[in-house]
Amino acid sequence: MRRMMTAAFLAALCLASPGQAQTAAELLRGADDTKNVLNYGMGYHLQRFSPLKQIDKQSVKRLTPVWNYSYDDNRAEESQPLVYNGVLYVTTHNATMAVDAKTGKQLWKTKVEYPPETPRIVCCGIINRGGAIYEGKLFRTTLDANVIALDMKTGKEIWRSNAIDFKPGYSFTVAPLVADGVVITGISGAEYGIRGFIDGWDPETGKHLWRTYTVAGPGDPGAHTWPGDTWQHGGGSAWITGSYDPELKTVYWGTGNAGSWNPNTHKGDNLYTCSVLALDPKTGKIKWHFQFSPNDPYDYDSVAEMVLAEIPVGGRPTKVLMNANRNGFFYVLDRTNGQLFAANKYGKTVTWAEGVDEKTGRPIEAAVTKHVRDTEQTVEVWPGAMGSKNWSPMSFNPQTGLAYANTLDWGMKYTPTREQYRAGATYWGADIEWVWPQGPRGYLKAIEPMTGKTRWEAPSDVPRFSGVLSTAGGVVFAGALTGEFEAFDADTGAKLWQFQTGSGIEGQPVTWEQDGTQYVAVSVGIGGVYSIFSGDERLAAVPAGGSLWVFAVSK
Repeated sequence: MRRMMTAAFLAALCLASPGQAQTAAELLRGADDTKNVLNYGMGYHLQRFSPLKQIDKQSVKRLTPVWNYSYDDNRAEESQPLVYNGVLYVTTHNATMAVDAKTGKQLWKTKVEYPPETPRIVCCGIINRGGAIYEGKLFRTTLDANVIALDMKTGKEIWRSNAIDFKPGYSFTVAPLVADGVVITGISGAEYGIRGFIDGWDPETGKHLWRTYTVAGPGDPGAHTWPGDTWQHGGGSAWITGSYDPELKTVYWGTGNAGSWNPNTHKGDNLYTCSVLALDPKTGKIKWHFQFSPNDPYDYDSVAEMVLAEIPVGGRPTKVLMNANRNGFFYVLDRTNGQLFAANKYGKTVTWAEGVDEKTGRPIEAAVTKHVRDTEQTVEVWPGAMGSKNWSPMSFNPQTGLAYANTLDWGMKYTPTREQYRAGATYWGADIEWVWPQGPRGYLKAIEPMTGKTRWEAPSDVPRFSGVLSTAGGVVFAGALTGEFEAFDADTGAKLWQFQTGSGIEGQPVTWEQDGTQYVAVSVGIGGVYSIFSGDERLAAVPAGGSLWVFAVSK
C-alpha cells in the first residue's frame, strides 16, 4: 500500500508525523532540503548544487574547520556523506559510520569483513562511494559484491544480499540509489572481463527484484552488436550512481567500457557499453538508450553522472540530461526520449574524433582512430584512458546555467593487444604509455552545456579528482590531490580560499544548514586511479590517511 501512495500524499505525511516513512517523501524533495543531505548528488538530479547563501564570496574567506573525524583507513576516500536529522552517515571500503554532524562525535561504526583474496580483484582503487537511506535503513555495497542494509539508529545489519561470486572479478564500489521504492546498484569489473549489470533490490527484505545486463546477450535487443560469444566477457561496468526523474518514473544510469579494450576482438557497436540507459526502476526495463562511444577502443567509458536539469533549448525551457563524457564531448539529451540536442568538445585536447554527428549521435572518428581499427598499430591519441573527465562528479548551477567540472588533459601512446580471457585476471587488451602536456594536467572548468565552451578555468599542475559542489552563494568547492580544499568564484574562477587537509582529496563535498549555521563536509584520503597509475612523483610526499573534515564560517 505504501508504494502506491502519491508523492503529494507522502509529502503531506512527512509534514504530519515524524515516523520513518517520511524518508520516501523527503527523498523526492532532497534537492531543496537545506537542513539534510539525503541523496547521492544532493538531489535525484545529481546537480550537487545548494540554494544556501550563508557561505558566499565574501564570507568564505572566514571558513574554518569545525571538526575532523578519522576513518582509521589508508585507502582512497571517495565517499559522499549523507546528513539526516543532525547525523552524518559516511562509508569507507571497510566500514560504515554515523557521526554527530555538529560535534564530530562517533555514534556508531560497523565494520565490513572481507575474504582475504578480495583486494586483489579491484581494478582502480579499494574504495566505496557512499550510501543511500530509506525508511530507517542505510544501504551500502561491498567489494565482494554484497548489498547491505543497516539500521540507521544502531548500525546493526538488517539484511545482506549477494549479487554474484566476486572471484571472477566482480565488485561493488557504487553508492546505491533508492528510486520508486527500489534499491538500485551497478556492478564493477570490466577490466576483468565481466558481463556488467544493474540490479534492483527490495529495501525491506533484500530480495533480488530484477537484473538488467549492460551487455546484450542472446535474445536481447542489440545482441547482434556482439560477434560470437564475446558478450560473455563484454565489460560494461555501472559503478557510478544514476539519476532519477520521479515525474517520468525513469532512472538514468551510465555504463562503462567494453572488455577487452581492443575493439577488433569484438567488432560491432557493443551495446549497451559506453551508454546511458533510461530504466524503469520497478522492473529494470530499458526504455531507451544513447550510446556515446560505439566499439570504444580507448576506455572512454560513460559511467559518470547523468545530470538532470531544465535549460533553454531552442528558446524553450527543456528537461534535459547532461553528461561531460570521458571521450571529451559534452552531451545534452532530451531525457524523455534520448534525442540528442548538443554534443560539443569541452576537453582541452581531443584528437580521437573530429566531432559528433548531430543526426546520428555517433562520433566522427579521426584518422588516428581509423588507423587503430585498420592496423592495430601504436598511435598517440588524446585524451588518454582516464578521459577528459574521469569519475569525479561535476556540479550544475541553475542560477549561472554553468556546469563545473574537474577536467583532465593528457594523452597516451596506445597499442591494442590480443588477450585470452582468464577468470579473475585482468583483461585489458591494450598497452598504454602516458603522454603528458607541457603545462597543467587538469583544469576546474565552468562549461556552457549547449556549446561546450569554457567560461573560465582554474589550472592545476597535478589534476584534481574530487567531486565539485556549487552554491547560491556564488561559490564552487573542489579539492586537490595535494591536499588543498579550495573555494572559487562561480562567475570568474578566482580562488577565494583554501585549506590544507593533510592528504589528497578525492571525496565529494556537500553542504547543509543546522541551527542557523551552514556547514561544508568533504572526505579526504589519497589512493585512487591517478595515484595508482600515473607515476606522478609530486604525490610521493602526500601522506595517506582517510578522514572527514567539516567547515563553517567563523563568527
